[in-house]
Amino acid sequence: MNPVARALWFIEGHLEDDITLSDIASASGVSRYYLLRAFGVATGYSVMRYVRGRRLTEAARSLAEGAPDILCVALTARYSSHEAFTRAFLDQFGLTPRQARAQNPADTHRLLEPFTMPEELIVELAAPRVETAGAFLVAGLGERYSFETNQGIPLLWQHLAEHAGRIPGRIESVSYGVCCNSDEEGNFDYIAGVEVTSFSGLPDDLSRCSIPEQKYLVFTHQEHISAIRKTVYTIWNAWLPNSDYQQAEGPDFERYDERFDASTGTGGVEIWVPIK
Repeated sequence: MNPVARALWFIEGHLEDDITLSDIASASGVSRYYLLRAFGVATGYSVMRYVRGRRLTEAARSLAEGAPDILCVALTARYSSHEAFTRAFLDQFGLTPRQARAQNPADTHRLLEPFTMPEELIVELAAPRVETAGAFLVAGLGERYSFETNQGIPLLWQHLAEHAGRIPGRIESVSYGVCCNSDEEGNFDYIAGVEVTSFSGLPDDLSRCSIPEQKYLVFTHQEHISAIRKTVYTIWNAWLPNSDYQQAEGPDFERYDERFDASTGTGGVEIWVPIK
């Protein structure tokens, strides 16, 4: 059982308990940092948002089945007040707990059922190479995302093509998709950018990231770019858990060199994962 599967198992057995990200990571046998990345890649949710979604779903079922005491349901879902529970419930389902008794929430797509690890996303990967890269600088377009909102990333790449000509100090032929500055709620910065010689003279609306010297596992995705999720999923939920390598905290990134054709999405891309 891989770390995310262990996390899912632990969460389902402790929905009514006061569990933290540290508790879930400990039960999974990995660091909080690793679990946040692997869990988001696998499920599309940050860990604690998933926990909250599962608790609210079970609360909605209790109310639909006629639970008479809303505060009792709220406390079971780990909310300390009727008001906090109602706000979260309304945000999740678009109706209040009282309304849930009359309108069966099972009719809404917002119910979050227990996640099952999709085996069909596991693909055969060539063995990665181990490489130590010197420090370098990336500048480009960036936004703050979560795993629930990262559908906007492809649009960043479209806009980068419009802005690339005004990035001073650009080093040609290589582009980077950098994931950095993640927090424990599962939010992270994503920068679609290029390597630059310095940050001097950059327009204020461009994002920037200093990537330190680091050892990496370098995986190659050879298929069309639209299939990259399978490669990323396999790295975090199959390859790394079964290896002797430990992920290091720090930016990970996609590297697109001159072989990649942005107009067709072909040519291959490298995925660089920092290791200790």
